[in-house]
Amino acid sequence: MANLKKRLPENVSGEFFVDSTCIDCDTCRQIAPTVFAESDDYSYVYAQPQTETNNRLALQALLSCPTGSIGTLHKNNASAVMADFPVLIEGSVYYCGFNSPKSYGGNSYFIKHPQGNWLVDSPKFLPHLVKQFEKQGGLRYIFLTHRDDVAEAQKYAEYFDSERIIHKFEISAQPDAERVIEGTEPVTILKDFVIIPTPGHTRGHCVLLFQNKFLFTGDHLSWSRSQLQLSSSEDYCWYSWEEQKKSIQKLLSYSFEWVLPGHGQRVHLSPKEMNEEFEKIVAFIKV
Repeated sequence: MANLKKRLPENVSGEFFVDSTCIDCDTCRQIAPTVFAESDDYSYVYAQPQTETNNRLALQALLSCPTGSIGTLHKNNASAVMADFPVLIEGSVYYCGFNSPKSYGGNSYFIKHPQGNWLVDSPKFLPHLVKQFEKQGGLRYIFLTHRDDVAEAQKYAEYFDSERIIHKFEISAQPDAERVIEGTEPVTILKDFVIIPTPGHTRGHCVLLFQNKFLFTGDHLSWSRSQLQLSSSEDYCWYSWEEQKKSIQKLLSYSFEWVLPGHGQRVHLSPKEMNEEFEKIVAFIKV
């Protein structure tokens, strides 16, 4: 829970604030960009919400903050907003919320599917999410993009008897994973689900393409709010920037509309626009 005594001075006056325990994970800025902004190595409130919609988004950010660094001066209705999670993105894809500090605030996603539901990376293991997943029929698969974002995947796997999927080179993060991906060739799990190895950020990093529409990119790439384009960072590339560039080029051969990252902003574009964005980022990283 946020501490008013640790309130960051950059916060504008008003109901919401961020305290000094913030780890700059970007979660709040993804959820409520009209309220939260970045300053140095943390987030702060740059504009108090003026509408009911923005107030609700700010409360969603409060609940999703992995370190509990967002607070309000007075009692709020966050308990009612909790019912929003998982939050529908489009179709049968949802954002889980409740980002975990074990994955440095990484995003996780829920996919409802008639052949079994999927969890993409892991949120905190919380009774609310467990109940929501149970209502939807549980979790058959837990796809883990890479070692950094496994969080509490094991707890969900044990509770739902799920099959965890992870690459061989990331296995140290889940040594008892039920299915291990090897090599660099795409792997089709079900008709709608293709796992594409994208080494670079880590050696065994993978992305998941669902319905040729949704690309879950882990820490491979995201949308840059400041540059308004697809972005991939050499600063956060732990294995090989050269391999990461090759992996980005590999994705040019696929068609999709959504980039849903583990860290950073998601984006929805037409397949043509998305392809143009990928051509731009490939051209840029070749320099």
